Amino acid sequence: MTATNTPPAWYVVHTKPRQETRALENLQNQGFHCFLPTMQVQKLRNQKVQTITEPMFSRYLFIQLDDTTQNWGPIRSTLGVSKLVSFGHQPAKVPPEFIAFLQEAPPEALERMFAPGDSVHIASGPLKGLEGQYIAHDGETRAFVLVDLLGQPQKLRMAVESLRVA
Repeated sequence: MTATNTPPAWYVVHTKPRQETRALENLQNQGFHCFLPTMQVQKLRNQKVQTITEPMFSRYLFIQLDDTTQNWGPIRSTLGVSKLVSFGHQPAKVPPEFIAFLQEAPPEALERMFAPGDSVHIASGPLKGLEGQYIAHDGETRAFVLVDLLGQPQKLRMAVESLRVA
């Protein structure tokens, strides 16, 4: 707490491309209290669907700073950091309620490659070239897709890696 009894405020750090984790580690090593919200995302890698952890906000993380007693100088020269986000000469403050919301968000939040109702293109297999509608995920590697075959809608169970966004 500062002499005026106000808690440190949260600010936004703009990082260099794909260096959010590097900036986070280096700022924490200097004693700064930081927060990098992440989420689980499904991506197609090496023909397999993999769940990976990515920053929720690409190229941004949050830092808690005391504007009366803390030296902000080292932030700009920290490896991975591009700049402190500002409007004019005033650093951009983030409401503490927003940070609390992000910190309390369930870690199970998963962004899937497809959402129900998405149009998909079948990229491999015997039905290659057909288009359909993604219905639902079925386990780790399969999905249900609605495809028009011989004039009739058919619900098919397919490998997720054979599907692409149409």
